[in-house]
Amino acid sequence: MIDTPTLVDQYCHGVLRTELGLGTFEAQLAPAGTMGPPASGTTFFDTQTGFAVRRWCPPLLGLEPHCPPARYLARRRELGAPEAARRLLRATGVSTYLVDTAPPGDLTGPGEIAAAGGADAREIVRLEPLAVQVADTSGTVDGLLANLAEAVHGAASSAVAFASAQAVRHGLAYGADPPGPGEVRGAAGRWLARRRAGDGLRDPVLLRHLLWIAVACGRPLQLHAGGDDPMPLGAFAAATAGLGTDLVILGGYPYHRQAAHLTSVFPHVYADVGTALARTGARATAVLAETLEPAPFGKLLFSSGARGLPELHVVAAHAFREAATRVLADWTATGAWSRTDAQRVATMIAAGNARRVYGLP
Repeated sequence: MIDTPTLVDQYCHGVLRTELGLGTFEAQLAPAGTMGPPASGTTFFDTQTGFAVRRWCPPLLGLEPHCPPARYLARRRELGAPEAARRLLRATGVSTYLVDTAPPGDLTGPGEIAAAGGADAREIVRLEPLAVQVADTSGTVDGLLANLAEAVHGAASSAVAFASAQAVRHGLAYGADPPGPGEVRGAAGRWLARRRAGDGLRDPVLLRHLLWIAVACGRPLQLHAGGDDPMPLGAFAAATAGLGTDLVILGGYPYHRQAAHLTSVFPHVYADVGTALARTGARATAVLAETLEPAPFGKLLFSSGARGLPELHVVAAHAFREAATRVLADWTATGAWSRTDAQRVATMIAAGNARRVYGLP
C-alpha cells in the first residue's frame, strides 16, 4: 500500500460560502470553459467528476455512497454550508493550500479555507486581475507602466507564486521574448484608450510584459496551458531558462503529456498532475501513468484545481491517492520498482516537490 497521508494542494481556489440548490451545485461540476447547460435530459452529475462526487462525498456527510443528488444536497443544506465544507475539507488530508484568489464570486479566501480545512494556506496572485486593478487607477501610459511594475513587485513580498490564465492563449502565442519599450508603451496606450473600468487584459504585448515583470521577481510562475500546440510554452521556457524563476504548468486534461514532456526538457519547468486526475475520475490511473512516462518524478506536483465546491477537493485527493496506489503498486508487484522507491516518489509528488518549489516549511 502506497501511503500519502499529507498533501500540498499547489493550486486551488476558495469554496462558496452560500447554500446551493441542485442547479447551482450541478453547474459547479462542469469543467472549466464549458459553455451552456448540459445536453437535454442529462445533468453534469453524468460525468466522471459527478460520479466521483457521489462516490466519495456522501459518507463524509453521513450518507451512503452513490446516493441520489437530491438527497445529498438535502443533507448538505441540513448541515449548513460551513459545516459541510469543514467535514469535506478535513477529510482530504491537505496540510497546505496555495489559493488563487482571482476568480469572482463569493469564495473563501486563504485564511477561511485554512480554518475550515484545519490547514495552512498561502496566496497565489493572478497577474491579469492585478493589471486590471492598476489600470482602473492609472490615467496615463507612464502611470500605468510604473504602477504595474510596483504592484507586481509589491505582491511578490507576500505571494507564494504568480499565475496567469491568459498568457499562453493570448500572449505567448505571439512571442516569448520580452517586448520592447516602444511596443509596451503603444499597447498600454491602446488598452487605456479603448477599455472600460474592469475590462480584462488580453493584449498579447502587455501579457508578455506582465509575465516578464513576474519573472524578474523570482517567485514561481504558474501558467495555464491551453490548445494543442505546446510551442508557446516551450519557447517561453527556453527564454526564461537560467533566470532563477521556476515555471509550473497547470496542464489539466488533455494537456498532461505535453506538460510532462516539457519538464523533461527544461530544468526550471514543473507540471501539475492533480487537475487532470480530478476530471478523469475512474480513468485517473491511466492518466497518471501517462504523466509519469516522460516526466522526472521531482518535477510533478499534486493539486486539486478545485473551485467553488469543497467536494472537488475531496474528489481530487481521492483520485490522486487511488491512482498513485494502483500505478505504483503495479510497478512494484512486477519488480520494476522497489516499494521504498515507490513510496518516496508518491511522497514527493504529494507534498515534497511543492514544499521545495514554493519554499514552504
